[in-house]
Parts: sequence; C-alpha cells; structure tokens
Amino acid sequence: MTSLGIQHFSAFLLACIALNLTPGLDTFYILTRSGREGRAVGVASALGINAGCIVHTLAAVLGISAILMTSALAFSVLKYLGAAYLVWIGLRMLIAREGTRQPTVTRGEGLGAAFRQGMLTNVLNPKVALFFLAFLPQFVSMQAAHPQFGLLVLGLSFIGTGTAWSMVLALLGGHIHHLLTTRPRFGQWMDRVCGMVLLGFGVKLALQRQG
Repeated sequence: MTSLGIQHFSAFLLACIALNLTPGLDTFYILTRSGREGRAVGVASALGINAGCIVHTLAAVLGISAILMTSALAFSVLKYLGAAYLVWIGLRMLIAREGTRQPTVTRGEGLGAAFRQGMLTNVLNPKVALFFLAFLPQFVSMQAAHPQFGLLVLGLSFIGTGTAWSMVLALLGGHIHHLLTTRPRFGQWMDRVCGMVLLGFGVKLALQRQG
C-alpha cells in the first residue's frame, strides 16, 4: 500500500461501509427492481450500478471527472440526461397498465436490460463522478510513486463493499417480490409509489448545481 500512496486504509473502508449503508437512489432502485421483478433482476441491477462505479473510478483515475468540475456545459448535459432517464423510468411505472405490471420496467427484456439500466442510472449521475473525484484522493498521497494505482485500488475497494451491500438489498427485495406475487393490489400501489419516488429523484438531479 505504501508504494501506492494509500493512507488510512482502515478509515477508508469504514467510510465506505457507512456511505453504502446510507439510503439513496441506488438503494431504492435495487429494492424496487428486485421487489417488482424478482431477485435475479435485482442482482443484475445491482451489478449494473456497481459497473457504473467502475466507470466513475476509471474516470477519476484518468482525470476525466475533473472536466465535470470545471465545465458547466459538460456537467449540465450529463445531469439532464440522467434526470431524463430517471423520469422516463418513473413514468413507465406510473402509466403501466395492470396487465403489464409484471415485470414493470424491463418488460421481459431480461437480465441484460436490468444490468444496462442499473449502469445508466449510475453513470449518468454527475454527482457520483464528482464524489469519486473528491473522495478517493483524500486517502492517497499524490507524492507517491504510483498514486493512480492507489486511486484505482481504493475505487475497487469501495465497489467491493458496495457490491456486497447491493446483494443484501437484492435478496431483501426478493422477499418483497414474493409478497407482491400473492397480493397484486399491493404491487400496483408499490408501482405508483416507486414511480413517484423515481420522478422525484429525477427532478432533484435536474435541480442540482455544479460544485
């Protein structure tokens, strides 16, 4: 770890766990997908979200994320794309007819669709990119021989803890799915609530400012 410039790795892991346990869009999204479409879809969505984190880690290592911090245009474009995507998913859940509610979002397109959609919700969020750019360097000395590799190791460590927690959420959502299959009316109610929440996340993202 010394040659990579990594400092206070134990504190970093504790911070990662605390951040992963904090409810947010990813938590809600995984629970929603696994709850409505089953554990396998939840796992695929969780893997997609964490694949998005790999993209953000590589962007932070290569310095690409810095563009979002310095370019208002780049930040706004990514922000509005992400917001529009969340609003689109939310609207699909709200307007889905009763006969097409299972599955709700992937509409039977399979685990690949769930993976891609989970990845897009993460990649198109500029705040996640800026988080990786601001958080990881705090635990790496830039005077080290290979600080880029240190950033990469930290990013992968964060993704490791995040993936473990995501699997727990997917399994929990699987139990919710079992409940929904036996109570269709509850599933319809959940669709409406989840659709509204995703719309809210989309609007919140659209209103966020750079910095």
